[in-house]
Amino acid sequence: MKKSRLWFGFFVGPILIAFLMVVIIPALLGIYYSFTDWNGIENNASWVGLGNYIEILTKDPDFLQAFLFTTKFAFVSVITINIMGFGLALLVTKGMKISNILRSIFFMPNLIGGLILGFIWQFIFTKALDSIGSKMGISFLQGWLSTPETGFWGLVILMSWQLAGYMMVIYIAALQSIPESLKEAAEIDGANGLHRLIHITIPLVAPAFTVGLFLTLSNSFKLFDQNLSLTNGGPFNATQMLALNIYKSAFVFNKLGLAQAKAVIFLFTVAVITLTQLSYSKDREVEM
Repeated sequence: MKKSRLWFGFFVGPILIAFLMVVIIPALLGIYYSFTDWNGIENNASWVGLGNYIEILTKDPDFLQAFLFTTKFAFVSVITINIMGFGLALLVTKGMKISNILRSIFFMPNLIGGLILGFIWQFIFTKALDSIGSKMGISFLQGWLSTPETGFWGLVILMSWQLAGYMMVIYIAALQSIPESLKEAAEIDGANGLHRLIHITIPLVAPAFTVGLFLTLSNSFKLFDQNLSLTNGGPFNATQMLALNIYKSAFVFNKLGLAQAKAVIFLFTVAVITLTQLSYSKDREVEM
């Protein structure tokens, strides 16, 4: 018994120490600095109590705007990413000869860094689409990313294109775990493809939906690098998301204490939303 505990500590100890040093201690320090006026440069941070939180809620309209924009973006992108991912999973599990090639193609965007993706799609929206629109006289294709509406949908398109392939892999694993006997029995009973999808496939894939919703929800709220490279919050901070707002408060205006307070609010909000979503999804799994 002592020997097994020794080996357990030998393997787990370094991981726990690293987790403590990289996650727990910085998080506690961040909470502490959220109650100070630290500028990130000098070591003379003064205690201001709830001053930063009061300023955020009463004197910082950009933060509230970024919060509402992020919530709207997360809601839309969660729906589009999971629908696309599930649709792609259904497509590549049809037994086609090119299924493996399609899986690689659909998953490939997830391997590209967020900053690079942002610059690629910025070129597509501002150069390629604008050129096509001007030559063909299609006004809809011109001026993308120049308005809050097109900037919003540009971010949704980028995020969906990047993560749909990742969600596809999760849903493929769930679809392949469904017993073929259930599908065959339903087909013999006269159920068509739509009925089998609604009454057999979706209920049995419900645990994968829980995982997919959790991952896409958290990733949507934490989006930063794509937002930075695609729109940089423009025009006039209309497409600025929470992570970018926190970044600018900390490293553009040197208000590290204020940025830490925003990060604490951000952390609490994401934790509440994701835990609520997990609880609701688990209850739905039991009902199904």
